[in-house]
Amino acid sequence: MGSKEIDLDVLVIGAGPTGLGAAKRLQQVKNASWLIVDSNETPGGLASTDTTPEGFLFDVGGHVIFSHYKYFDDCLDEALPKAEDWYEHQRVSFVRYEGRWVPYPFQNNISVLPKEEQVKCITSLMDAALEARARSASDKPANFDVWNTRNVGERLNEIFMRPYNFKVWAVPPSKMNATWLGERVAAPNLKLLTSNVILDKVAGNWGPNATFKFPAKGGTGGIWIAVANTLAKETTRFGEHGTVTKVDADAKKVYLKDGTIVRYKSLISTMSVDYLAEAMADTQLQQLCKPLFYSSTNVIGVGVRGKLPSRIGDKCWDNCPFYRATIFSNYSPNNQPKDHVKPPTKQLANGQKPASSQAQDGPYWSIMLEVSESQYKPVNQDTLLADSIQGLINTDLLKPEDEIVSTYVRRFDHGYPTPSLERNDALSEVLPYLQQKDILSRGRFGSWKYEVGNQDHSFMLGVEAVDHIVSGAVELTLAYPDFVNGRANTERRLVSKNTAVR
Repeated sequence: MGSKEIDLDVLVIGAGPTGLGAAKRLQQVKNASWLIVDSNETPGGLASTDTTPEGFLFDVGGHVIFSHYKYFDDCLDEALPKAEDWYEHQRVSFVRYEGRWVPYPFQNNISVLPKEEQVKCITSLMDAALEARARSASDKPANFDVWNTRNVGERLNEIFMRPYNFKVWAVPPSKMNATWLGERVAAPNLKLLTSNVILDKVAGNWGPNATFKFPAKGGTGGIWIAVANTLAKETTRFGEHGTVTKVDADAKKVYLKDGTIVRYKSLISTMSVDYLAEAMADTQLQQLCKPLFYSSTNVIGVGVRGKLPSRIGDKCWDNCPFYRATIFSNYSPNNQPKDHVKPPTKQLANGQKPASSQAQDGPYWSIMLEVSESQYKPVNQDTLLADSIQGLINTDLLKPEDEIVSTYVRRFDHGYPTPSLERNDALSEVLPYLQQKDILSRGRFGSWKYEVGNQDHSFMLGVEAVDHIVSGAVELTLAYPDFVNGRANTERRLVSKNTAVR
């Protein structure tokens, strides 16, 4: 196959939220030549959705829509403009702890714990508060574990924060920095917490995604397919025609699998930056990327015949082999087959064969689990599904006799970009090194900043990268995560009919 050369102003690699954000902005730039490419046939990247043969949808991780940006909202409203395109939910989350469900965030709801444990937690919180009064403002926590102890006290750190965060991140909190936190972790109000303990009350909903949106059809991936459909077809290449085989940064050329050579003036790469270093065959960049740590994510889906039991309701957090359990059927009635569809029962939850293999009607519900993995926390892939189903039984999310009609397992090598102790120093070299070569590495793993790794952040990283190329504009999301996540961000809507509060 002969090669064909294309000359462009901007090439965008990757059609996840960041790449699509860049593409949407480029489409608004007059007289700019550009192209977006992706090796997958379907856009969405790490925010896509899979469908099992039985008709159950599972996102490739826990994703919901909440926003800091009007531009992001406008683009989604353009792609999915009808009220019936969305469901809006109040998050109801719980942590499973010693046989009881504790409302999330755990540290704000110790009123649910036994009295003896309440005393230990409050005493520890008081000690932490007294120590804070004597601490110099310049005395910053050395790592995430120290931050937790200072904010919630040693007891809460011991019984929840430390083990839970290890389960999420697959790395000890002592190996993570404390600069990424922002609005991600709730710092308890000691007065309110003590009052709730005395009055036997639980705290109200907390956090940026206390209210969130979810698409009616197609799962989270349906959003990004719809956004991609608003782009001019000649500006997109997916599948084999969009697969990058080599990046020659010195010659400003990208080689595609179909033989096309793309010459660019600027490159926006949303590839994982360590993969980009390999595609560039740049040994110096590969060395600079070595300190960057990540965990892998295993997503497990289970489709169940029957009505969602009332004992489960809206609970969507757990504490078993998985760090999160989401009742995915609650997000949209279209995330599972219609009642008249009759998939056979694969197995009972306890692993036994069903008494009858005869096809039966629904209804159906589903649960999606996430299990982290790293060198610190290995996972047995051979037993992962069985272990996860047993964990559902252990926590009363499934009964042994429940009929499982569909299962789903998918592993993502790059799951979470870890805010490790070494991350900030590494990024301070990696990103400028690439930018000197007219390459803007952006996105969840392109810029490796978990604190701006949600879908709205990721999308705007692409938008702002284009603005920087076109006009030299400051990339606020990349450079100032605390600002875009904080109250000073005037783009943040407090009340909106169509947009959930972040």
